[in-house]
Amino acid sequence: MLQKIIEKINTLKKNKNAVILAHNYQIGEVQDIADFTGDSLDLSRKAASCDADVIVFCGVYFMAQTAAILSPQKTVLLPDKTAGCPMADMIGAEQLADLKKKHPDAIVVCYVNSTAEVKALSDYCCTSSNAVDVVNSIDEYRDIIFVPDKNLGQVVKQRTGRDMILWPGYCPTHVFATPDDIKRVQQQHPGAVTLAHPECPQAVRDCADVLLSTGQMLKFVKQSEKKEFLIATEIGIIHTLKKQNPEKVFYPASEKFLCPNMKKITLEKVLFSLEDDKYIIEVPKDIADKARIALDRMIAILPKG
Repeated sequence: MLQKIIEKINTLKKNKNAVILAHNYQIGEVQDIADFTGDSLDLSRKAASCDADVIVFCGVYFMAQTAAILSPQKTVLLPDKTAGCPMADMIGAEQLADLKKKHPDAIVVCYVNSTAEVKALSDYCCTSSNAVDVVNSIDEYRDIIFVPDKNLGQVVKQRTGRDMILWPGYCPTHVFATPDDIKRVQQQHPGAVTLAHPECPQAVRDCADVLLSTGQMLKFVKQSEKKEFLIATEIGIIHTLKKQNPEKVFYPASEKFLCPNMKKITLEKVLFSLEDDKYIIEVPKDIADKARIALDRMIAILPKG
């Protein structure tokens, strides 16, 4: 049955000139059938640069929106329209507009984990890997509003020394785990290196040896001489880590690092998406044009390599 689904997907991909993009947090079967895996920005840039007519984006809604903004001439499909991001939904355009009124001279930096409407009201987008570089590129005399993730914002404040105005948003998946959870696994595997995502709260970040985005984690592990790693982020990335590093061992820093939205897409839904063009993600042109400015500024400051 599974093989038949895979064969149907591959036939439809060819007939429709489609590519499948899967985020590092997707289930293993979906990652395995994808043409490209990566973080949200990597995949959106791949969507923009490839010559496909149809993009099947296996991730969450804001990611498919970003791909649609960067690839307005292509059809972007999200196989499960209910796959959302609670953190992205923690600030809306109206809330950001009100905040901007209170700080009219501030530059707005929004994490890419945000809606198109919020991006459209922002001066810069950033990723977890280049947030520090983005903030450092802004004149020191300018106030900065950072939305929506307070935890990533705290990391940026610590690394830049900038006193930013932080929105109190967060990723529920990254705040479920406690320091005690992490320390318990560390005691079980004392030789392992602990890698944590900057979306984790301070107390969990303090348990880590290194703070890294998902893309940075993949590079770090490849280049490291160490053989064991504790992974303090959504456990889906362990599938990719194992595939890329079969000689190394990976442990979830906590079983609580599980995003239910990232697990909604299945092979069956990918097939249905290709069969019936479900679900097309479109961003109104006026919003997309404004959001693209913030995204282009982010891309211009991406770390090299």
